[in-house]
Amino acid sequence: MILDALRGIAAIMVLIMHVFELYCKGDFHQLIVAHGYLAVDFFFMLSGYVMAHAYDDRWDRMTAWDFCKRRLIRLHPLIILGMVLGALTFYAQASPVFNKVADTTVWQLLFTMVIGFTLIPLSPARDIKGWNEMHPLNGPAWSLFMEYIANILHVFVLRKMSKIVLGFFVLLAATALFNLTVFGPRGDVIGGWSLEPEQIKIAFTRLLFPYMMGMLVRRVIKLRQGKNTFLLTSLLLIAVLAFPRVGGYDDLWKNGLYEFLVITLVFPLIIYLGAIGEVRTELGRKVSVFLGDISYPLYITHFPFICMYYGWVSRNDVSVVEGLPLGIGLIIFVIVLAWLSLRFYDLPVRRWLARRFM
Repeated sequence: MILDALRGIAAIMVLIMHVFELYCKGDFHQLIVAHGYLAVDFFFMLSGYVMAHAYDDRWDRMTAWDFCKRRLIRLHPLIILGMVLGALTFYAQASPVFNKVADTTVWQLLFTMVIGFTLIPLSPARDIKGWNEMHPLNGPAWSLFMEYIANILHVFVLRKMSKIVLGFFVLLAATALFNLTVFGPRGDVIGGWSLEPEQIKIAFTRLLFPYMMGMLVRRVIKLRQGKNTFLLTSLLLIAVLAFPRVGGYDDLWKNGLYEFLVITLVFPLIIYLGAIGEVRTELGRKVSVFLGDISYPLYITHFPFICMYYGWVSRNDVSVVEGLPLGIGLIIFVIVLAWLSLRFYDLPVRRWLARRFM
């Protein structure tokens, strides 16, 4: 329950970061929730842990196809909804920040939406927005594409590894992550949403260490449940995601080192503490369930509306003070939308698909 709640908290931190990201004009030292993008790396690690916990002792009675069907039923209905929302809001995003929108034909938009339903990534040549995203209608879908890749690796490769072999590959992935963060040109892990070669490298670097580390935590550490860790883990996760950028543009490695330490040390600790914890109050249980319920629908449906907001800010040169009321309203709106999407779309569709195909 705590781990589900932490996923919800991380999704809300991503939402807040995205609402105010445009105002920093590319200067991430001014970004509100300055490390909110690390929530994606946290999601990958949590996924590795959960997949190992839920499935590693079931392979004697479950086929690879059964596993793939379960993951498709769990993830794909909301992927389709996210693409539909991206298409419905697309032309309202036309602005200097999305300079290709106004010239995109309806047929191009429909083609992009249909391809988006399959989660097949588009090349930069097929971009219809101006950001070279592999999923122009719903940018965060790149991480779901990578999640599917991780699931395929899990079922055919990773689950068959011993603890020692898995640990060896975790070390290799950690080395690649260190090279990206500390010696990379940006001093952070931002990226992964495009099929450009450098972006592909970032995407796999961000995926492999967290996912395999999540699996290793589940396999190696013995869990003794019963600790009251909900508040501690929540505050720790919020703190590391909201922490300001470290250093300046002349010493980017300092921020890279911070992100490396958060991903390799703090995130595994948070997941461990969340796994051994339990929520002891009725209010705490209700909050945890709500956060867990909205986590995925919030993450996968919020960005089209963020892009509408960006378009409005860009077209009208809105300051952060002027845009704050609408920004707060947008945060509330997409959280409510996430709950409605879960209640009236995702759950019914998943139940039908499970009856039909499982």
